[in-house]
Amino acid sequence: MELKLRPWNISDLESLVKYANNWNIAKNLTDKFPYPYTESSGRSFIEFATKNQIDHIFAIEVNGEAVGGVGVHPQDDIHCKNAELGYWLAEPFWNKGISSLAVKEAVDFAFNNIEIDRVYAKIFGTNLSSQRVLEKNGFVLEGRFEKVIFKNNEYFDELIYAQRRENWKKNTTNR
Repeated sequence: MELKLRPWNISDLESLVKYANNWNIAKNLTDKFPYPYTESSGRSFIEFATKNQIDHIFAIEVNGEAVGGVGVHPQDDIHCKNAELGYWLAEPFWNKGISSLAVKEAVDFAFNNIEIDRVYAKIFGTNLSSQRVLEKNGFVLEGRFEKVIFKNNEYFDELIYAQRRENWKKNTTNR
């Protein structure tokens, strides 16, 4: 199985809609990731992902097909030395190590190309798979905020995981 991160393009629309239109994915993401995920949603996302010069939004390609996405979003103002990481993967590709590899590549990209000291991810406290993916990549739990996420008329805890540049450097030299 060949994995690579690459820019999104309009030819990814069909696979994007096919894989993103899944409640098991959307339930662990912000409401900006709609469910149902329509062709119109996909077109809007691809337009945003390809025009935005600040965020670095990549398709996760496996065997020539876009099966998920990962983004590195540099922050500004007093948080300018931080970047937020976000990702999702199509359900048929879960539990194959793909998310871990995509996160590793995205973090490497962030520290190699952006003048930051920290990459962080905010995840649902119920998303055990994402917790494992982040921990495998050297992320450390920095905080738990009880019942601050409100989705589908239900409250969830939010976990903040982060990887610091100095820790990333240590891990990179040990590979």
